[in-house]
Amino acid sequence: MDWTLNTTWQTKAKEKKKTYQRFLNAVKPAELIKKLPALHDEAFSKIDCLDCANCCKNHSPTFKSTDLKRISKHLRIKETDLIGQYLKLDEDNDFVLKQSPCTFLNADNTCKIYEVRPSDCARFPYTDEDVFIKRKNLTLTNASVCPAVQHILEQLTNA
Repeated sequence: MDWTLNTTWQTKAKEKKKTYQRFLNAVKPAELIKKLPALHDEAFSKIDCLDCANCCKNHSPTFKSTDLKRISKHLRIKETDLIGQYLKLDEDNDFVLKQSPCTFLNADNTCKIYEVRPSDCARFPYTDEDVFIKRKNLTLTNASVCPAVQHILEQLTNA
């Protein structure tokens, strides 16, 4: 089944948000963290990010100073020019994209700066690391953005 083209995953994520929230609040973190790598691999064996790119179309990563250095070097522009052209400060004083979808998103859902993308992009949707359980609200939000997150939560709550 192509999870990204079938929008029922978004409906299910919304309908089951409270179920997922109760599960995340009740589960023992150490047990869940051990399960995540296998669930992550299984989800991404079925889901192709290039079919979706919801994360790139609707959200911005946070650009850390190491990201700014790496990306500006890759683009052969000054960090100040990268910031001026593409970024703004958000309410938390973090650098984020000025616009959505991402400036670096190609029409085919590939990334113009994939090799040097921000660490937030490389780590998203955090389904194989402890952020999944430590930042429960982020995980619940990501379930409505990313079919892999919703799939993993579904697997966990049906187990």
